[in-house]
Amino acid sequence: MEIRFWGCRGSLPATMNHAMIRRKIRCALEQAVRCGVDEATDLEAFMDQRLPFWARAAYGVNTPCVEIAGEEEILVCDAGSGLRDLGLDLLRRGAMPAAVHILLSHPHWDHIQGLPFFIPAYTPGVRIVFHAGHPEMERLLRIQQSPPFFPVDFDQLAADIAFEPLPPDTVREIAGFRVLSCEQPHPGGSYGFRIEAGDKTVVYSTDAEHRWDIDILTSPFLEFFRDADLLIFDAQYTYADACLDKEDWGHSNNLIGVELARRARVKRLCLFHHEPTLSDEDLDKFLEDTRRYANLFEEDESSLDVCMAYDGLNVVL
Repeated sequence: MEIRFWGCRGSLPATMNHAMIRRKIRCALEQAVRCGVDEATDLEAFMDQRLPFWARAAYGVNTPCVEIAGEEEILVCDAGSGLRDLGLDLLRRGAMPAAVHILLSHPHWDHIQGLPFFIPAYTPGVRIVFHAGHPEMERLLRIQQSPPFFPVDFDQLAADIAFEPLPPDTVREIAGFRVLSCEQPHPGGSYGFRIEAGDKTVVYSTDAEHRWDIDILTSPFLEFFRDADLLIFDAQYTYADACLDKEDWGHSNNLIGVELARRARVKRLCLFHHEPTLSDEDLDKFLEDTRRYANLFEEDESSLDVCMAYDGLNVVL
């Protein structure tokens, strides 16, 4: 299984302005001076070994979109603004997949706003199938792509488009994968997806609020996450934010993500749905704090790898 991340931010696309880029450049130049970089320096090695991730790269600005590559068809989790970049990349690859299957967690705007800009949807001969637990998903997508909200009506899309219900607690064969949908606690309802192929499992679980006041030892999500090779987890907030100012906002925090992943024997926890107001430097610190918390349990038999999603990240299982 190959998982490609095209959008990782939550709520709305994030900002990347001149001041943020200037700070990255300044950090890189300061480090270059300290290290005595000259024309003989291996610059790629210098960036990888001497610069923090936030200074040499970026976590990205797009809202949720994750591709899971299949042999002839592809599976896509959510249609946030990252869907636009996925569409452009599909064109660059040459031959279109036999079908693009899009699993929609819910109809909040940050998870559907990329569809009007998805070039394959305007391409004759392309087949796009939407799978969703919300029964009115087709109507809602049509509303988003209609006047006065968008100048190109949904009926003008040239692709062969279909909608198939994906009720919770039901396993479906989609694009060569076994897909199990699970209802999640989120305003208006949300669905997570457990996706299996052979002996590999990835769980896409964003926009879900897991609470500390519910005994995580008996959480129904432990079985949903059980033994996953990769858990893509909504960790938009810090523990303090999730328990105080942003309680009931429908999102989880990094610490409960570690707790659930450890107890479900997950191999790799990928923090996702990043807070759009956090800079790349802030997110680096967020990841460092999460890993420090996870390392408190190193004496346990279960080891947990913690990473943070970014636009352009590829994970091969």
